[in-house]
Amino acid sequence: MGEQMAKVEMGAATDAGTLFPILGSRPSGIARLAAESAVAESGHEVEFRTMEPRSLLNRVVSQRQMYFTWSINPYRGCEFGCRYCYARYTHEFLDKSDPELFEREIYIKQHAAWLLRQELRQVRPDEYIALGTATDPYQPIERRAQVTRSLLEVFAEQSGLRLGIVTKSTLVERDTDLLAEIARRNRLTVHVTITTPDAALARVLEPRAPRPDLRFRTVERLRAAGLRTGILCSPLMPGITDTPRALEAMARRARKADASFFAAQPLFLKPCSRPVFLRFIQEHFPELEQAYATRYRERAFVSKAYQERVATLVRAVVRKHGLEARYGEVPGRGPQPVWPVQGELWTAAEMRGRPGPMQVRVPAEAAAGAQAEGLFSGPQPMQTGCGEARRCV
Repeated sequence: MGEQMAKVEMGAATDAGTLFPILGSRPSGIARLAAESAVAESGHEVEFRTMEPRSLLNRVVSQRQMYFTWSINPYRGCEFGCRYCYARYTHEFLDKSDPELFEREIYIKQHAAWLLRQELRQVRPDEYIALGTATDPYQPIERRAQVTRSLLEVFAEQSGLRLGIVTKSTLVERDTDLLAEIARRNRLTVHVTITTPDAALARVLEPRAPRPDLRFRTVERLRAAGLRTGILCSPLMPGITDTPRALEAMARRARKADASFFAAQPLFLKPCSRPVFLRFIQEHFPELEQAYATRYRERAFVSKAYQERVATLVRAVVRKHGLEARYGEVPGRGPQPVWPVQGELWTAAEMRGRPGPMQVRVPAEAAAGAQAEGLFSGPQPMQTGCGEARRCV
């Protein structure tokens, strides 16, 4: 049901419009619900509309080997406008191909708590439910709409469930009482996404999300309330936040915040998010533009070798700072890196024709979170945004 059904129904609508042009092409499925939605409010170039969904729980059928079986998204679209967001594709189900609309048209799902209460009957005890996989359940509109809180009230009535919440908002602190109640009879994990500790970099990367320092404070407060709360340092952006120095700084802050775990995954770019992210690179990291465009032109994911190097580096910082892994793995297992670890992404062919020293256009105060020292396979002169010349080894 959910996204997959929408895709099938949208395809059927397109075919009908082609076979019977005299009838015209009318939206169906989720696209029809979007077309029939009513404007709830608007402001700051964002329009909020109500949506009457047929279901709330989505069974996960992704080929990415997700750890969860079910997903819930209280909203469609997200105000935070993160440049790397992969979920922009979800607006395509609404017949909206402009990726920018994902952050400018937000749909508020109606009767969500009632739907959840009915659909929880199909969830088995060993199945994991993830709240906030294609939207942030605590984006600013939640302060007024309170759809997420209504769902937590339903979860607080249950027992024996496995629930995970993903957010980069400090608003989650508002529901500490409900989260504590849920955790008493269920297995609850809160994931707070913090991509970088650098406020200047975060400002241009996640323009409408809370500052990183406020998110670290949220982790501290949820931990103080006895909730299992960890940090997702994702996505790791090659040449920007994937270096040993950057991950070391993040792991140190995670330890200081008493995070239950620390995890990080490399950037992947779906076709819908690629143009938005590459414009960000062009504006703020122009010397990385060609390398990113070449590497992500034909596929969304980085190479397996790069993924393994990143995983090795993350295991190392987790072990070094006494943190835990996200899923309870033993951090000490697997090959251990020799510090510093090379965060190489680009092949020699991809780097051919690269102009001289890199001029990374970021504010000086953001340079610590935007080092590119792990980018090249051999010694290369680099010029960082803070004017410090260095060589990558």
